[in-house]
Amino acid sequence: MFGKPKDDNDHPPTAVQQPQPPAATKVAERASADRISTIDRSMTVVGKIVDEGTVHVFGQIEGELRALSVLIGEGAKVEGDLVAQELTIGGTVKGTIHAHRVKLNSTAVVEGDIFHRSLSIEENARFEGLSKREDSAREAPRTLTEHPATRDVETKATTVQVNGKSNGVAGHDESPSVEAS
Repeated sequence: MFGKPKDDNDHPPTAVQQPQPPAATKVAERASADRISTIDRSMTVVGKIVDEGTVHVFGQIEGELRALSVLIGEGAKVEGDLVAQELTIGGTVKGTIHAHRVKLNSTAVVEGDIFHRSLSIEENARFEGLSKREDSAREAPRTLTEHPATRDVETKATTVQVNGKSNGVAGHDESPSVEAS
């Protein structure tokens, strides 16, 4: 139509078969590992944080933090337990740490016990607590995929009487009563 004669050998281009993407589980694992969640300097989080990817903390956390990889930035404060595969600390942490690889940058201040496979401490970092190398440090990725609702939990309630008044828990033969005044 536009000056090019149509030849019998001209065929419209055929669709080229694209390689199939990897299995959905591998894509999901890579996506969660590549994802970064950030707690900004202006944020304070109270409670338990569980993330299957990377968490960067620049603000404050009061509670437990579990993630594949964690960066506690300079000026950040965490008060609670940390569980991760890789943990880099440049801020302040008060609590127990379970991680495969732990790195304390020169600005780090850590008060608490560190259970690790590998520990690196830069000059001027401050660390007060117990450091224990464990080949079986808590497995962060495995514990992250477990949800508390899927585990069986057994609880016992105890009857407590204060000034002759009960807390409302029905007494059991195996649960002794406790009296307080």
